[in-house]
Amino acid sequence: MTTNHGNSTGSDMGREEIQAVIDRILASDEAAAAKTRAKDGTAKPEETTAPAEKTWRPHALALSGDEDGSDADGDQQDLAERNARRRVAGLSTELEDVTEVEYRQLRLERVVLAGLWSEGTAQDAENSLQELAALAETAGSEVLDGIVQRRLKPDPATFLGSGKAQELKEIVHATGADTVIVDSELSPSQRRGLEDIVKVKVIDRTALILDIFAQHAKSREGKAQVELAQLEYLLPRLRGWGESMSRQAGGQVGSASAGMGSRGPGETKIELDRRKIRTRMAKLRREIAGMKPARETKRSNRRRNQVPSVAIAGYTNAGKSSLLNRLTDAGVLVENALFATLDPTIRRAETPDGIGYTLADTVGFVRSLPTQLVEAFRSTLEEVADADLILHVVDASHPDPEGQIAAVRAVLTEVDARKVPEIIVLNKADAADPFVIERLRQREPRSVVVSARTGAGLTELQQLISTNIPRPAVKLDLLVPYERGEVVSRLHEEDVEILSTEHVDEGTRLEVMVREGLAAELEQFVRHE
Repeated sequence: MTTNHGNSTGSDMGREEIQAVIDRILASDEAAAAKTRAKDGTAKPEETTAPAEKTWRPHALALSGDEDGSDADGDQQDLAERNARRRVAGLSTELEDVTEVEYRQLRLERVVLAGLWSEGTAQDAENSLQELAALAETAGSEVLDGIVQRRLKPDPATFLGSGKAQELKEIVHATGADTVIVDSELSPSQRRGLEDIVKVKVIDRTALILDIFAQHAKSREGKAQVELAQLEYLLPRLRGWGESMSRQAGGQVGSASAGMGSRGPGETKIELDRRKIRTRMAKLRREIAGMKPARETKRSNRRRNQVPSVAIAGYTNAGKSSLLNRLTDAGVLVENALFATLDPTIRRAETPDGIGYTLADTVGFVRSLPTQLVEAFRSTLEEVADADLILHVVDASHPDPEGQIAAVRAVLTEVDARKVPEIIVLNKADAADPFVIERLRQREPRSVVVSARTGAGLTELQQLISTNIPRPAVKLDLLVPYERGEVVSRLHEEDVEILSTEHVDEGTRLEVMVREGLAAELEQFVRHE
């Protein structure tokens, strides 16, 4: 009995050991199978092993510190509203909770980037892809990977060469991406050809920028300008699917006939869509043209009052809104994102010696800014062309600040603003390399180094603005009777520079610099020796 009991116990222990060995073998086989499926690109996205960690933090968004602004930027209530619509990772496309609608959270798209290196250096190509990654993040997507092909010119069928397109397909399948973004503008045939290979949605750089503009436009004029640009981009890229190619009426065979008077060729659905788009574009152009007189009226008032105007221009995310907030306490939205603010903001400001001027923040520029946007925003960009001085803000911490300067000046040339005097403002000095700053100062003599975050260099910038804006040019020696106090009060406004003041028996004697229009009004008080 004892022996049998011992044998029974030994047999049970043997079965447990055997089961443990079997479990280990099955686990090893499953891991090997998963690895094989991932290598062959046959695994489903949820079964694919996680790709190697690759940091795609774009240079364009790499600011010093994690904060988006400083105390000078105010409450930033618009930023809180925008964050309420922030897209989140891991959110199902099927709505499971009403809060997903309430907070308008959208699933992050998982994207792979693709670009061509046809000219310049390898660093230029890398910087361009980094900027595309920043644009993709701003649009609300998660960048998984990116490839660059060395090629003299794009392939007319698929943009990338056949081998590189297949490599892109394998990367898409391995990472589980659902979108490919190409760092150039694709023709309709190139987009279709590349989609047929990679089997996921393909968009180009232009469509990505237009999407960002559509998300960030707030004013009525801004929304109309963005919609017009989107329709101009969409019109030649319409595609017909299935019944979209059928005709509304026409044909003379059997039941297809619609009776007398309708036996023409008919109109296909895609032709109908094109006609609707053209009609909508014409309406938007009329609306934008109707908004122009209001802007022109404000501009003419400033000209009539001879108020100097200063425009802030520069590359996107260079710190234009932060600089405006520092100089005027405007409280404009500040965010570490490309094209965070689109609608122009105009505020009054004063030089250190009390001369008033207007400061206008404009839309940011970028390399290869879509021509549709330049045309749609031409009325907004006129603020730059009509300014007396341009503050060209440059991100001195960017890997290629010279390229940013060239891109901005190319757009300024398109809107006839190159004739306006320009001051290069080297921003983000707290995060920039001192050698880079010195190199830029050697290339750009009319420059000033500032930090909108810390406030460093702003005093020097204000002095430069004071020196370069049109100042009162008529010098008058006035004697104003004491009973005409309103005249003395008028001379203390921001469009007059008082050189000296003296109280004598006859009244107040002032030596002032005024503009021509005011000089005629003060003629009766001019002292004649």
